[in-house]
Amino acid sequence: MNNYILECDQLSKTYRDAAAKIDVLKKIHLQIKPSELIAIVGSSGSGKSTLLHLLGGLDKPTYGTVKIAGKNLADLTENQKCHLRNTHLGFVYQFHHLLPEFTALENVCMPLLIRNTVPNIAKDKSEHLLELVGLKERLQHKIGELSGGERQRVAIARALVADPLCVLADEPTGNLDPKNAEKVLELFFDLQSRFQTSVIIVTHDHAIAKRTQRTFALEHGELVVV
Repeated sequence: MNNYILECDQLSKTYRDAAAKIDVLKKIHLQIKPSELIAIVGSSGSGKSTLLHLLGGLDKPTYGTVKIAGKNLADLTENQKCHLRNTHLGFVYQFHHLLPEFTALENVCMPLLIRNTVPNIAKDKSEHLLELVGLKERLQHKIGELSGGERQRVAIARALVADPLCVLADEPTGNLDPKNAEKVLELFFDLQSRFQTSVIIVTHDHAIAKRTQRTFALEHGELVVV
């Protein structure tokens, strides 16, 4: 019995159109242990986001397997995969994907309410996380009333609120200016250490990758150790 919280083997993704076959990912093998902080680097179009979507069960591979907490995604129904994502994974994107019609607090509460957490407990936990990310005074602000850096901090709080085994972060600072990007990164790494959550960051920025425990690069569809 291994203790990998997320793993893939022979993971491959091919896109086909009338003219060509494009092998985006080729037989990727990756194993993530609890509390690991790793980076996957690669240029634009190298397949980083595709890999993250496959690892999170948001897309289906052409070939190969993905396991979350030991469960093979290929063996699960769509509802079961949604439940597994909600209970074990958190997501942070370059564009925050927050719901603009709701407040910061309501956005962070959402993953807990989806899993039928008692509303008062969801509210208290979400308030605590928003306080940790420095947004105590912004709980009732709609997303459109927040700056880019503040929105990304809300997104990080939302990703962590359900105590995931692993957070998948896709260029989490790519839409921020350098000053705000550094603030968000420091916060992200601090919370990862505090909560002992595994994190996979995909990025084109090698400076970010150097601050993680392990780094891989996507080159011509293959994952190599850096």
